[in-house]
This record gives sequence, C-alpha cells and structure tokens, in this order.
Amino acid sequence: MIAEIHGRAAMDRRKERRLDDLELSVQIWGVDRNARPFAELVRATSVSSTGAVLLDVHSKLHAGEMLDVQHEARRAQFRVVWTRPGEMGIQALPHEEPIFEIGVPKTLEMVGTG
Repeated sequence: MIAEIHGRAAMDRRKERRLDDLELSVQIWGVDRNARPFAELVRATSVSSTGAVLLDVHSKLHAGEMLDVQHEARRAQFRVVWTRPGEMGIQALPHEEPIFEIGVPKTLEMVGTG
C-alpha cells in the first residue's frame, strides 16, 4: 500500500500531462559514452510535450548526455534524464519546440463550436 501511495505521489509531482497509452516510432542519434556515433529507430511512450520514455534503446548513454530525436518531420535536442537497460527518460532542452503533439483531442476541441 505504501508503494501505491508513493507511486501516486510521484505522478502528482509531474509538471505536465503524459500520454502513457501512446507509443510512437522515433529516430534518435548522437554520440554514445564511448565517443561512437549512433542512430537508432526506437519507441517512445509516456510522452509529454517536453519529454518521453524511450524503449528498445541499444546505445550506451549516461544521464546528462544529449541526443537528437525526430518524430515525423519534427526534430529537437533532448537531455537524457535517466537510463535503464534498453530504456531511458529524456527531456527536451528549454529552447526546443515540442516535437510530440500532445493536446486536447480534436473531438473535444470541436465541442461548443456549432
């Protein structure tokens, strides 16, 4: 029960809404911790307007390192926040425009416009 309460508290601290049910294909590239260039096609989940969790990542990166991420035609630079084997949390650099379209679904935007 304490873990459930702690988990809820952690989610309440988030600054923005995340879409946990969504998975997107994204391209990542940069230079790994061994100074080797890499490029991978991975999955992004738990997506927000400024961050995501990347899955199926094979490159070896540390927290604090930078990488480029592209979703569809949009690309931006991100900082690695945390890593686990095969996955990492990323956050967009402050000056970057959002590349993930996170917003009110179109059906809700249309309510009251008729």
